[in-house]
Amino acid sequence: MKAYVLEAVNRLVWKDVEIPPLKAGEVLVAVKATGICGSDISRIFTTGTYHFPTIPGHEFSGVVEKVSGPVEQEWLGKRVGVFPLIPCKECPQCRAKQYEMCGHYNYLGSRCDGGFAEYAAVPVWNLIELPEGVSFEESAMLEPMAVAVHAIRQMNLKVQDTVAVIGLGTIGILLTMFLKEMGIRRILTVGNKEFQRDIMVKQGISAEDYCDSRQCQVDQWLQRTAGAEGIDVIFECVGKQETITQAIQSVRPGGRVQLVGNPASDILLKRDVYWRILRNQLIVKGSWNSSFTHDAEDDWHYVLERLVQRRVNPGQFITQKFPFERLGEGFQIMQNKSREYVKIEGIFDL
Repeated sequence: MKAYVLEAVNRLVWKDVEIPPLKAGEVLVAVKATGICGSDISRIFTTGTYHFPTIPGHEFSGVVEKVSGPVEQEWLGKRVGVFPLIPCKECPQCRAKQYEMCGHYNYLGSRCDGGFAEYAAVPVWNLIELPEGVSFEESAMLEPMAVAVHAIRQMNLKVQDTVAVIGLGTIGILLTMFLKEMGIRRILTVGNKEFQRDIMVKQGISAEDYCDSRQCQVDQWLQRTAGAEGIDVIFECVGKQETITQAIQSVRPGGRVQLVGNPASDILLKRDVYWRILRNQLIVKGSWNSSFTHDAEDDWHYVLERLVQRRVNPGQFITQKFPFERLGEGFQIMQNKSREYVKIEGIFDL
């Protein structure tokens, strides 16, 4: 099969490799669509991964082409999405079905081979069957959509809450999409690109409720725009000290800050910022990955239900599609920021 193989930092090679053999309980997924995550870019070009060689890619969907025992044959031919975190199922978190916090997990695309390939070996436990009418392209976005939903659902929002989203990368944009779908009445958004403002307006966010951080003092703008009642919940989707500080300084007393963005560097809170957490009795909470338990109420089923009902439209955020053999162009766009993008996907049979 053909695959993108990370042989060393900054050395990703499109080459022929063996189709992965299946272990007990695994299936062979023929990949039909795969998305590039920002974490893939840092892994490929900067930080490396857990071992070399590795096939990256953890946002993908496809068709089950082969099964191993004791997997039931009825999985053959099914269209599937893939939860990339492979839990140990033995630690206290796994026993509580909090698999996203597993202490000994494996992970497709970083700790083991993932979806930037024609085929991927996936534990059957990690599959979610796709209903008819849900495309492979949409399903390759299940993982980032579930990450956004996981952050939202931890905040126990009310429709009357005033909510702010700082950072409008893929997760921030998807998070805003789900906030709108929930009926949150007032959503303030902070980005740093003109096309992000255009996306927000198309999502139904008024232009007055969008702040370009290059042109305004974010914390002052948030407080001024929210008015006397203040901001109930802020989602920080950047992962930088500056934006985390802005969130803490802008949320109302007794408010909540949900940290979503992966850290770009060390985060150090100044004394007055820490005092604000104490004196305003803020809740500052972390969010990581998403819940996948095979239960109807988990994050992945939450997202899939809304896809089936056409209550959300993630396809509008797929800004570039490449035939799989040209997906390298997508990596370069994201590394060099040479074009505006939200989600870039590689599609087989495009």
